[in-house]
Amino acid sequence: MALFFMKKASTAELDAFYPVRPECQVDIPKTHFRLRAGKTLSERRWHAAFSEDGHLDIAKVLRRIQRGGVHPAIKGVVWEFLLGCFDPNSTFDERNQLRQCRREQYNRLKAECQEMVPVIGSGKFLTTPIITDDGQPIEESANGNIREASDKKVIQWKLFLHQIGLDVARTDRTLVFYESQANQAKLWDILSVYAWVDNDIGYVQGMNDICSPMVILIENEADAYWCFERTMRRLRENFRCSASSIGVQSQLGTLSQVIRTIDPKLHQHLDDLDGGEYLFAFRMLMVLFRREFSFVDSLYLWELMWAMEYNPNIFSSYEVPSGGATPPNVNDKELKQYGKFERNIVKTGYTEQHGALSVFLVASVLETKNKQLLKEAKGLDDVVSILGDITGNLDAKKACNEALRIHKKYLKTMKS
Repeated sequence: MALFFMKKASTAELDAFYPVRPECQVDIPKTHFRLRAGKTLSERRWHAAFSEDGHLDIAKVLRRIQRGGVHPAIKGVVWEFLLGCFDPNSTFDERNQLRQCRREQYNRLKAECQEMVPVIGSGKFLTTPIITDDGQPIEESANGNIREASDKKVIQWKLFLHQIGLDVARTDRTLVFYESQANQAKLWDILSVYAWVDNDIGYVQGMNDICSPMVILIENEADAYWCFERTMRRLRENFRCSASSIGVQSQLGTLSQVIRTIDPKLHQHLDDLDGGEYLFAFRMLMVLFRREFSFVDSLYLWELMWAMEYNPNIFSSYEVPSGGATPPNVNDKELKQYGKFERNIVKTGYTEQHGALSVFLVASVLETKNKQLLKEAKGLDDVVSILGDITGNLDAKKACNEALRIHKKYLKTMKS
């Protein structure tokens, strides 16, 4: 009976952080994540992990996250460390200075965008095109005096704004948070600024799903932007698409190699069904399982993955072009500062390209459906249907642990 009430209390607490619109309650995947005393990283444990001047004991934090995730009250600040926004070895003062510097930088970038499109920063966002393909403004009065554009970069960016607006309007619409136009505009502003800065890739559908949790978890818009920017450093290549290739092509290739190595029978079966390119896994990898999990569970999955992939050199690798390389000899104490996934790589010394944890997560899903796929899948539609059954039925922690097991087996096989 006591356990029942604990579960009810945990669910109610989570619902309070991420309230769902009443009319959408039946349309969302079931949430499995529960706050667990002694396992979930709590506010008290988080604050206790800092020294007097602000150095963070990252090993202690990683250990707790990998056991039970992060309490919703501190997810935003914890994610900033997991994603490499800050160095655990920095002090409170150093981080405050860096945060202030980044906020000023974001404000300058936003002002630059606002000068071209005044709607940015207004608390509103666009869902209609503002210029033609050749740079001619479409509707001056409604969109804030949009001037004619001749620069290719400016034209492409302004064309992105329409698509970003359409995607923002349908992002996480089950959540009460996005009933507010101001919150939707915040998401639009961040994605618009990012598209202006990253003129190589700009904006691709799906980035909205990656950015949305940062907007919800981190109140300050500039801080949310930099958290998203760091996330995109990991995922950026997923969104690089051309006429001849899709962004996650290399990850799908790695997935194919992993399944061929650990389960050749299943790989052969999928190949016989013309599924050897693993295109059915495109969405899972593109937006990190956002569609397969409830909102709460997807946050839990992400922080588990980022904790397991954590490398203590991540901050320096982003801040210093030549920094971030893993030292050749890492002692046991230093190894504790690595996540479980990254630790396996360091320990085996396997330096070849082997894919992110998300690739092995997809592999773990395929392995759990192994018998059903071999027995029932007669075509690719069957494969998609069988994998579709995982929505709302996956346990994030079990899936990650299975992915770690497969990764270890794969590394061992490749090394030998």
